[in-house]
Amino acid sequence: MADSSNIALSVIVPCYKVEKYLPKCLDSLMSQTLQNIEVICINDGSPDRCIDILHEYERRYPGKVVVIDKPNEGVWKGRWDGIARARGEYIGFLDSDDYVKPDFAESLYRAAKDSGADIAVCGFDRIDLETGKTLSREMASARNSFVIDDDPGRLIELNGAPWNKCFRSETLKNMRNLTNPPTVLDDLAFHLLAYCDLHGKVVFVPKSLVCYMVRAGSIINTVKRSQVESIFAAFLEIREYYENARPDLLHTLDAIAFLHLGISLIFRLSSTPGEDVRKDIDEMTEFLDSYFPSWRSSEYMSFGYAAPRGGALMKLLVVQKVYKAHLMPMFLSAYSFMIEKLNVDIKW
Repeated sequence: MADSSNIALSVIVPCYKVEKYLPKCLDSLMSQTLQNIEVICINDGSPDRCIDILHEYERRYPGKVVVIDKPNEGVWKGRWDGIARARGEYIGFLDSDDYVKPDFAESLYRAAKDSGADIAVCGFDRIDLETGKTLSREMASARNSFVIDDDPGRLIELNGAPWNKCFRSETLKNMRNLTNPPTVLDDLAFHLLAYCDLHGKVVFVPKSLVCYMVRAGSIINTVKRSQVESIFAAFLEIREYYENARPDLLHTLDAIAFLHLGISLIFRLSSTPGEDVRKDIDEMTEFLDSYFPSWRSSEYMSFGYAAPRGGALMKLLVVQKVYKAHLMPMFLSAYSFMIEKLNVDIKW
């Protein structure tokens, strides 16, 4: 049984229609080398056997597995319910169809605790669910830690998923919420809300500790046009938070908005049958220019800033130049060809 007075890490696991994968996920968490953890599982009104599986693990691991059974309200609300229940010094996340290495919890917690960091980030493997083949290994190279207030541009380097990170618990428990969370890019919106209240250190664990399972046909995730408005509304609410609470991070926010809206979202729209890509780009450019204007001349997308830091920042600099030269349709076509025909995916 986990000692409720000394829980190092709470791991939140939302569950919906994953009965086939859930046992492997939970087994990996029950096999962690760090003993004083708790695993908070949110059964989000799942219509399959998820709740039965969760109760079984709850009986086998009393106090270590905590089950929240609730009507279906989506992963956003479930995540907040888990945060409210969490007792750990740090909070991490895991998707219920993925699994982790035995030292996942200990590596993230020790890295954060030993350096007094607000966030610890580890690497992960993207694995084909059917073949077991590793498609890519990401965020696993050695990187220097940084202090957000000293070098906020490096937040751009962080991937937008919460499941390869742990966050200081008090930050998440006091974090702002959104009136209308987006149906797409909700993970990124969650990160941006967290960044708004963070000033301290981000540290990296240079090894792959998460096995992220990629299902057939999900390499390119399309977006429906009807979902874009909810994304825009969420980003405008986030922008307002930053203007009031963290004006020092506005240029960082603008660069992240360009990366995830101007590049990633446009790419996903371009993969949706029947979309007018040029019209989408024009509308996105107008939105970015109106509400995230420093993306065009951001210091974080300059050669002087990106070159010594490399990686995602250099790639972002290149694509910004492509975008400003009105060459995005050609770039998107080439990018789609690389993924679909050559099985090469450049992560941004």
